[in-house]
Amino acid sequence: MSKVNIYLNFSGNTEDAFKFYQSAFATEINFLQRFKDIPNLPGAETMNEEDLNKIMHISLPITENCFLMGTDALEKLGHKVVFGNNFHISVDANSKSHADELFSKLSNDGTITQSLADMFWGAYFGSLTDKFGVQWMINYHNKLSNK
Repeated sequence: MSKVNIYLNFSGNTEDAFKFYQSAFATEINFLQRFKDIPNLPGAETMNEEDLNKIMHISLPITENCFLMGTDALEKLGHKVVFGNNFHISVDANSKSHADELFSKLSNDGTITQSLADMFWGAYFGSLTDKFGVQWMINYHNKLSNK
């Protein structure tokens, strides 16, 4: 069965927000990656040390089957966080073909922001905004890859 997670975009205070959520849900962050950890990060040359230490991706389990995830959506990298674009619905597909099917259906008459592709973190991933303005992330982690 697919899993659905909540993905939040912040304007530079992701770490503070997730410390708050960690305390509220009494659980532990299970993944944290900073921008400085990304190989060949586009736009890195315009980032200062403070920006490079911001959160690229963080994950916190809030129930047995649901994760709260987030990022610092930095303006230097072309992002502007405003109410309405500060979250995504993130779906973990059952298979690569399932990811393709979901992505195709949800992107119909919408806008693709990242085409589905194999990513450096080991997932098959894409993002889109559907025709109603809802932002989606479609993700498939090959269970055999241990990523």
